[in-house]
Amino acid sequence: MARNQRPMNVELRRMLFALSVFVTTVVIGGGVLCLLGSGRYSLGNTIYFALITAASVGFAELPGMAQRPELRAVTSLLIVAGIGTIAFFQSTLTALLVEGVIGETFRRRRMQKRIDALDGHLVVAGAGRTGRYIVEELNAIGRAFVLIDKDEEVLRRVNDELGGRLLYVIGDATDDHTLLAARVDRAEGVMAALTEDPDNLFIVMSARALNPKARIVSKVNQIENEAKIQRAGADQTISPHRMGGLRMVSELVRPKVTSFLDNMLRVTKNLRFEEVELREGCRYVGKTLREIPIRQETQLLVVALHLPSEEYVYNPSPDHPLSAGTELIVMGEIEGVEKLRELVGRQ
Repeated sequence: MARNQRPMNVELRRMLFALSVFVTTVVIGGGVLCLLGSGRYSLGNTIYFALITAASVGFAELPGMAQRPELRAVTSLLIVAGIGTIAFFQSTLTALLVEGVIGETFRRRRMQKRIDALDGHLVVAGAGRTGRYIVEELNAIGRAFVLIDKDEEVLRRVNDELGGRLLYVIGDATDDHTLLAARVDRAEGVMAALTEDPDNLFIVMSARALNPKARIVSKVNQIENEAKIQRAGADQTISPHRMGGLRMVSELVRPKVTSFLDNMLRVTKNLRFEEVELREGCRYVGKTLREIPIRQETQLLVVALHLPSEEYVYNPSPDHPLSAGTELIVMGEIEGVEKLRELVGRQ
């Protein structure tokens, strides 16, 4: 996606243009006065006179100007041009300060207030190649998240691509203060997606210490570092090399299945696999799958159950009893998933 031009850069160019017009007006005006003076005034004196005239300072006229109407006519034009150019320069400078420095300060404060109000959101560390795919998917499924990266320009570009809706923190994700600015202490999950394994290890350690209940998923480049990152507190690690290898095998031996999943996630962007938990107190606990009006109200397909014992029941029977802590693995549109969460959340 093409990068949008930032307003501050537009205002800066306008300010430089106004300044160049003012300088050009002074130089040309001074040169004309010097020529009309027929050698009576030096170029330095006429340019200085043009400068103080255009700037509306004007101490006095040049000697003998009262007898030269054409010199006064040029001076009058300098006054008018100078006032207009300075007014344009001042308005542009004001806009630059308001939309640039001051505006950016207010924007960051408003964004931080929105971040501080979050609870149960996700924190993504890293806006690189992996982080961009994470952001794209989270935005597609409508999950609240905060993106952390040191490169302010990259964050602004991602924000422009998302229509200005991105919540982000500029800073080093391995630093506790940066993680706290993203409210990692109240986050439901953390994703460490930096390029280097040691950096992801630091993020996992810090996030686990700041939020023991969060689910943490970390990228790992070197397989030998996987165990270390898991010992540091990661619930799951993802190896791009391993995932790439599995994908290549799938493309070769089960191309139709791979094509189906790609179409579901990319072409039909609203279709997803999701999980919905039956919490303690849910009115459907102790009942069967048949007694939940899933198809009638949500149009979702239940493909599996994840039991509290960590076992999976694939293609469950409609008469399967449901206990607290069971997670329904469903496939369907995101709107249907939200309806199901609301349905099972009713007391």
